[in-house]
Amino acid sequence: MHADDLRRTFNDFFAARLHASVPSAGLIPHHPSAPMFTNSGMMPFVPYFLGEEAPPWDPPRTVSVQKCVRAGGKHNDLDAIGRSPRHLSFFEMLGNFSFGDYYKADAIPWAWELLTEALGLDGDRMWVTIHTSDDEAHEIWVDGVGFPAERIQRLGDDNFWEMGEVGPCGPSSEVFWDFGARLGPDGGPANPEAEDRFVEIWNLVFQDSYREPDGSLTDLPTKNVDTGAGLERILGVLADDHWLYAADSVSRMVDAAQSLTGRRLGDADESDVALRLLADHARTMTFLIADGVVPSNEERGYVLRRIIRRAVRFAYLLGVETPITAPLAGHVAEVMGDAYPEVRTGLDQVQGVLEREESQFRRTLRNGLGILESEMADLADDAPLSGHVAFTLHDTYGFPYEVTAEIAEDRGHPVDRATFDDDMAHQKAQSKAGGRKNKGADVDGSLSTYQSVVAENGPTEFTGREEDTTTARVLALVPSADGSELEVFLDRTPFYAEAGGQVGDTGTITGPSGAAEVLDTTTAVPGLVRHRTRLTEGGLQVGDEVTAAIDTARRAAIRRNHTGTHLLHWALHEVLGEHVKQQGSLVAPDRLRFDFSHYEPVTTEQITRIEDLVAEAVLVNDPVRHYETSKEDALAKGAIAFFGEKYGDRVRVLEAGRHSIELCGGTHVTATGDIGPMKIVSEGSIGSNLRRIEAVTGTGPIDRLRDEEARLAQVAELVGVPTGEVLEGLEKRLSELKGLRDEVSALKAKVAAGGADDLARQAVDGVVVARVDGLDRDAVRTLALAVRDQPDVRGVVLGAAPEGGGVALVAAVAPDGGLHAGDLIADAAKAVGGGGGKGADLAVAGGRDPEALDDALDQARRAAGLPG
Repeated sequence: MHADDLRRTFNDFFAARLHASVPSAGLIPHHPSAPMFTNSGMMPFVPYFLGEEAPPWDPPRTVSVQKCVRAGGKHNDLDAIGRSPRHLSFFEMLGNFSFGDYYKADAIPWAWELLTEALGLDGDRMWVTIHTSDDEAHEIWVDGVGFPAERIQRLGDDNFWEMGEVGPCGPSSEVFWDFGARLGPDGGPANPEAEDRFVEIWNLVFQDSYREPDGSLTDLPTKNVDTGAGLERILGVLADDHWLYAADSVSRMVDAAQSLTGRRLGDADESDVALRLLADHARTMTFLIADGVVPSNEERGYVLRRIIRRAVRFAYLLGVETPITAPLAGHVAEVMGDAYPEVRTGLDQVQGVLEREESQFRRTLRNGLGILESEMADLADDAPLSGHVAFTLHDTYGFPYEVTAEIAEDRGHPVDRATFDDDMAHQKAQSKAGGRKNKGADVDGSLSTYQSVVAENGPTEFTGREEDTTTARVLALVPSADGSELEVFLDRTPFYAEAGGQVGDTGTITGPSGAAEVLDTTTAVPGLVRHRTRLTEGGLQVGDEVTAAIDTARRAAIRRNHTGTHLLHWALHEVLGEHVKQQGSLVAPDRLRFDFSHYEPVTTEQITRIEDLVAEAVLVNDPVRHYETSKEDALAKGAIAFFGEKYGDRVRVLEAGRHSIELCGGTHVTATGDIGPMKIVSEGSIGSNLRRIEAVTGTGPIDRLRDEEARLAQVAELVGVPTGEVLEGLEKRLSELKGLRDEVSALKAKVAAGGADDLARQAVDGVVVARVDGLDRDAVRTLALAVRDQPDVRGVVLGAAPEGGGVALVAAVAPDGGLHAGDLIADAAKAVGGGGGKGADLAVAGGRDPEALDDALDQARRAAGLPG
């Protein structure tokens, strides 16, 4: 089974059981309690589990295949990647969820049915763990499913799940797969020495309690189900390989790594680790960038940068001289683009980011590796690498400490971190004591340096409200640690520095001896604007007179979104009430985001009213006034403050038409009509009593309208009606489909009744064993029961190869027939590569190998005492 097949099988199984199929959420979670990355299938549903928001589905149950990353913070497995068979930094989590709907009595049998019947796994190779206190789960596994009690183990903390120190929690039941004696001793998953042999493939969490701040437990008002099954782990089980790299979605990336590096698995242990790491990291970095993470030196961006650098370093050590990360991303899009279209549509951006990051880091590698190799050559085995060396590599050559540590430790040389930290502290102390105060040379990026620039030259003059291009003088230049970027400080600038939710400007700085692309604009210290740049031609020199020019089209889009944010804030007050308070915002060229306090979801009708109010304010085309005044006068006029801004005695006031007056230091349009149409594209919870709206203005709504019109035209074409009649056409097609389904069900019932009589006449010693192709799994079961109920039939075994693939086996026996249904098909199920079916009167099993079905039925005949 391939990854696409497993995703579809899992989704279809639970969709047939009334679960709403929910697409994967992004890798950047938004709930305040969330970790750095989405690291589990339940993460997107936290507001429902916490009771902050009512689930929008009826019944309240969902199924999803969620992309996940575990590469930072508490869940940091990077050092194990490539070496461990059980660790990936990117993986997919299959999950079904119930929010106060069904509970253990449904969740456990469904898990068993999916594993043994839908996937055809051998139930005899599974073990189950439950919490020490969970007698209910034990009873369901034994009596409801028929699972052997001797393979159920009770564990303590390992089988009690908690969201955090305070919050929902409850017992869990985990299903493990036994990979056999070749991988370790027996004793089940409770044996700590057998973790390679017994691998968890599904965790069923039953949330029934709430952990109070004092540690006590109270009952939740509803009981919830949260399950997680690793897609790669199950694919490994289906391939009978305990390495997660056996999953085709990963193994195809290993093949790509082999093709790009010219190395093969099995050449050497070190190259095997590198190939597997490249396969894993390729997926992680591609998906992170596609979801909006960019390499940086902080938080998520730092983790991404480290992953990219690890991939580049391992490729470099394999002798790969050409860029590899962007081609790997191309393979990720090819392998996983059908399931996750965002990696395909965003491939150009992903590859552009990777190309720049890899190019910069390869220069750093070339500079530092030779020195590091020379230093390690003189070390005795297991001797530590001097912290002075690590600091010199970091300070002089821009070689990151973590790269030094990883390379040295791979060679058996731990780094003397204490000495490294001492050297760093000494450098900072020197900087604070005075540093290098000069006007004509590059300076380091310490806080005291920034302060000295302000002290000697005064604050940066912002000219961007009056002009888009400014002639300015270069005051200071600060190169980044790896030399790939350059911080530029000017005496005056048209570039707006990121503040109050508005992103910084981009553009160009051009001087007599070179030019630079401005990547972002921020504030280094109060009053000092920092232009983060990349040189595109020649170089810049302190004292140069340069031309600073912003990207005007981008600034115009930002202005529209920023003034639009103020009108949105006013409209929220009008529709939802005065309790609405801004809690954060983002104003970018392509969208605006507005976080606010509110206690319930915003209804469709309310969103329509909000959009209408903004549209009315835009269409009247009122002037937008943006001026400076005293804080006292501004507050007297009723101006309200935007979240995140800091205000002195003099403030800037924005009057966005006749309705909105607020303090804001950003950039804005000159009339409300300049904003253009506004369309709210999403609204949702980001925490307790916190909501988030995202919207687009200007050409954004037009682009969305065109896209939706194109989709509607495609739907109309598929339905075979004009676009204006698509609703009626769909209703007609759905009515026809329902009628056909009812007709098929009636025909199946007739076929089963008629076929039962014919099959009963084939009985030998009261037993019928037959192949009945052309029927689905449910029809095979119905027919078997009908045959069993015919006169003189003691038992029946039917087998089929359904159109959807695999094998269906059903055994049914009469109560007094002297036969056991599970025994009749036990060997048959193994013959077709499956398992399941333990019931005494009725047993249902599945398998993967239709070609072995005839042999399997012969096994069933022998089990019934008939000639094979």
